[in-house]
Amino acid sequence: MPEYLAPGVYVEETSFRAKSIEGVGTSTTAFVGPTRRGPIGGTPEMVTSLPDFERLYGSLENLGFGDVSDAARKLNFVAHAARAYFDNGGSRLYIARAANAAATASGLLRDGAGTPGEEARLRARFPGAAYNGRAYLREAARPATVRTLSTAPEGSLLRIVVGGAETLYLKTAGVWADSAAAPLSLVDGGGAPLAPETTPGGVGAKADLLSLAVEVVDADGYAQAWEGLGHAAAHPRALAAVLAHNPANRADALANMIWADIGADVSAFELRVAVLALPALAGDNDGRRVLALTTGSDGSAPISGAETTPGSYAAAFAQLSGLEDVAIVAAPGSSAYADAQAIQNALIGHAEKRRAYRIAVLDAQPNQTPGQMREARGRIDSKYAALYYPWVMVSNPLSRPGRDDIPREIALPPSGFVSGIYARNDTQRGVHKAPANEVVSGALRFESDINFAQQELLNPLGVNCLRYLSGRGYRVWGARLASSDPEWKYVSDRRYFNYLEASIDRGTQWAVFEPNGERLWANIRQTISDFLYNEWKNGALLGTSAEQAFFVRCDRSTMTQNDLDNGRLICLIGVAIIKPAEFVIFRIGQKTADAQN
Repeated sequence: MPEYLAPGVYVEETSFRAKSIEGVGTSTTAFVGPTRRGPIGGTPEMVTSLPDFERLYGSLENLGFGDVSDAARKLNFVAHAARAYFDNGGSRLYIARAANAAATASGLLRDGAGTPGEEARLRARFPGAAYNGRAYLREAARPATVRTLSTAPEGSLLRIVVGGAETLYLKTAGVWADSAAAPLSLVDGGGAPLAPETTPGGVGAKADLLSLAVEVVDADGYAQAWEGLGHAAAHPRALAAVLAHNPANRADALANMIWADIGADVSAFELRVAVLALPALAGDNDGRRVLALTTGSDGSAPISGAETTPGSYAAAFAQLSGLEDVAIVAAPGSSAYADAQAIQNALIGHAEKRRAYRIAVLDAQPNQTPGQMREARGRIDSKYAALYYPWVMVSNPLSRPGRDDIPREIALPPSGFVSGIYARNDTQRGVHKAPANEVVSGALRFESDINFAQQELLNPLGVNCLRYLSGRGYRVWGARLASSDPEWKYVSDRRYFNYLEASIDRGTQWAVFEPNGERLWANIRQTISDFLYNEWKNGALLGTSAEQAFFVRCDRSTMTQNDLDNGRLICLIGVAIIKPAEFVIFRIGQKTADAQN
């Protein structure tokens, strides 16, 4: 309570209502797996469209795993899954890249002969074969006058040509000097200073301020360019500063494909010589020089590994743990790799972590029969995971006319499509509605044509089938969890409880360390009841009245004195959730015309 010590009028703010709970988002998704490029480790980045994904994580081009011979298993599953996710209604997607022994591309600009301080290279920022491209370096010249010399930034490089002879000067501490430290004279023969607009170097001289322009094109054709770069480290836009190894902001670290590794002993004069010594681009009138970036690779097929193994699936899942808004997690295409079962177990374990509030979307392995799927389902049991079968056949976005070596159709794992359907279902109907009987956008057909009898085998086991239904298109025709617990049968049950638990968890943090008495209990009861009442009014809970739909208890009946003495507040909440109408039954019989109804 405030203190009142001096006479006067005091105005205070108070509250006469319970605090409110805001429902958390349920459609934010995270994909884990290998991509063409992008960061490995650190906080995963969110993308909101396919162009956004391609800008950070590369194109849809295939991956180049050295230990995989099957072309179908070299597909860029995560990129294709991202495309399917956005096509099916998803809007927010985190990407955690996995890479196993991937190598980083680089190009030698200046050979230091074994001395690192004398060496200069352009290096790819992240590992991957996509960075095996080309860097084009061009010297740009801007006419210089005595006036512009005084305004040129520190570390600028000046070229003066007199009678075909070239001399270079570097601005250091405001003084222009050549490589031998001889200063530039800015006075005429009589000792008077040159006029501001005159050309330094005397009559007949040509003076230019020099800078670098760099353009990089990766193996997939993605290009970036920088202009006005300085040769010297002291220049405010020095090559090594603009393309720094550790940029000042995260956006540059993600966007810039390369960084300049310039040795501390490489002078501006030596760097210019190294650039001009590169091979000239044939037929180019701008004087561009070419530096090949090589030795980048995608390594081997990713592995489950441990959380301490860089680039492993386990390490990528650990990176997702700090993202509270993720509600759906998948590892598209991981079922096609040799370490598939271990990766699937790691994915399920991640979703089952305490206070994760996530569901794992599992892919079946490619080319499976219903019998094999029965065995696959027997290897897992989790109320936080849903298994989908079969894979989806789509048009290959990489196919080209006249290129018969590129398949026109490819098989993709269902998790990308299903995750997008989850998000679309949440937006259009709500998380309480089962994400089934929904159209699979982009599907040409399914890898296996599942019939009614086959689904009768798989559905009770918890294998969700994707089926073609005549006149209704290609649809998700299952909404079960991969769980043997009869209390947790449906995907909508798990996802709606995740939503309730996360919303109540994050919406009642204000109660921690409050005085644990009747006032706090009443406030919590009212807060949660108001939240659940809105859920019931929105059709997410079953019952003709609020009393039938839910109850909230937080009083002496839920807590003992021992609980109070140990600082525990216990609130008991019961909700009547709506189950999906999985089996719609109409009973039809014969009757006579005069029979009473």
